[in-house]
Amino acid sequence: MALTPKKTKFRKSQRRRLRGNATRGNTVLFGEYGLMIMEIGYLKTNQVEAGRKALAHYMKRGGKVWVRGCADKPVTARAAETRMGGGKGAPVGFVLPVRRGHILYEITGLSRKNAEEAFRRAAFKLPLKARLVERL
Repeated sequence: MALTPKKTKFRKSQRRRLRGNATRGNTVLFGEYGLMIMEIGYLKTNQVEAGRKALAHYMKRGGKVWVRGCADKPVTARAAETRMGGGKGAPVGFVLPVRRGHILYEITGLSRKNAEEAFRRAAFKLPLKARLVERL
């Protein structure tokens, strides 16, 4: 259930510079609790999916999970042991660029204590620091 685009306008994208704080997707909108990313970086599709699975497994169908973000940035790689030159590599997957303050997951239907444990398990699956936030 990886959240990737079926089709993109362009096969390859430029890397661009990722800095600053999240200006969108930085408030809890759907659930009671959210997992806020505290660092800047890229999340692979399998990392986002692993975190979602960890949440769903801990909740045991006791609540609802929202994934706030879609890995829609193509990443390219050159073939192994290839000499310099020859252009850019072929697309190998997609990543989700996240900035500080981005809410990646939201859940509802759990107590605060259980939400903390669920997000702790999900955060283990991510390469970036994250913390729990509540809806205002």
